[in-house]
Amino acid sequence: MGTWGTAIKSNDTSADIYASFFDSYNEGKEPTEIKDRLISENPEGENDFWFALALALWETKSLPKEILEKVREIIQSESDLKLWQELDASESNIKKRKIVLNKFLVKLESERTKPKARKKNVIKEPLFETGTCLLFKLQNGNYGGAVLLATDSWTKFGYHLVVTTRINQKAKPTLSDFKKSKVLIANFGDWSNHPQITWYSSSKFKKEFSKLFEVLGKIPVEIRYDPIVNQLRAGFSANWQNIISPVIQQFEYEQLNGINKSFSVKRLAMKRRWWQFGNENVLQQYL
Repeated sequence: MGTWGTAIKSNDTSADIYASFFDSYNEGKEPTEIKDRLISENPEGENDFWFALALALWETKSLPKEILEKVREIIQSESDLKLWQELDASESNIKKRKIVLNKFLVKLESERTKPKARKKNVIKEPLFETGTCLLFKLQNGNYGGAVLLATDSWTKFGYHLVVTTRINQKAKPTLSDFKKSKVLIANFGDWSNHPQITWYSSSKFKKEFSKLFEVLGKIPVEIRYDPIVNQLRAGFSANWQNIISPVIQQFEYEQLNGINKSFSVKRLAMKRRWWQFGNENVLQQYL
């Protein structure tokens, strides 16, 4: 589920939908137009999708009755809490989530004074160069690492394509460790063989996440990626914490279920040589 808290926007889906809504809103699009687009792009929208969409519409004073009713039904039926139980959330977090949802419904049923003001979009430049290796501390005290496969010079959001590695060691990793590292494939929660590769926006990094990371250096990256073509079909996020949080959760899952199959970061970074073209594409099973 990509969840890091009980708040409405403390999960990948809600954060991405909310950000997408206001990206379009700040460009001058009308809320109804944005709503229709997001619904068409998410025909099987999950609970977190509807929560984020309802919040954005409420903040722009454009929440239609049918979406309010849909959210009310989800909350009052406690279907979202049942989902959290199925995903083995703790009783404490389920209780917190229930309080959050009830307060959220009260908020949606109230009248907002005026719509949220549109913000002038600011062009964001990438913060790091392609190939940059980022270190971070894990909850177990070990070091983890991630590699920037691409930096975005095509859009105004300054995205970085980041792959989380399986590095998990007491000693500070070297560039050699990064070159030999493997991709973290998530199978915990509702993930199923999901490579942890995401486009991260630079917008909130310096203010909220810079203290979590240390730049080690760079490794070669020959393959060119861009967020428009999005060859790896990676998601988009502004929450750099999501690079770190899956690591320990995946290793805890593997303690009970066996070590996950993975592949080398090098396969994402370096072009295949002529003698490798007869080999099966190792990424195909994940993409």
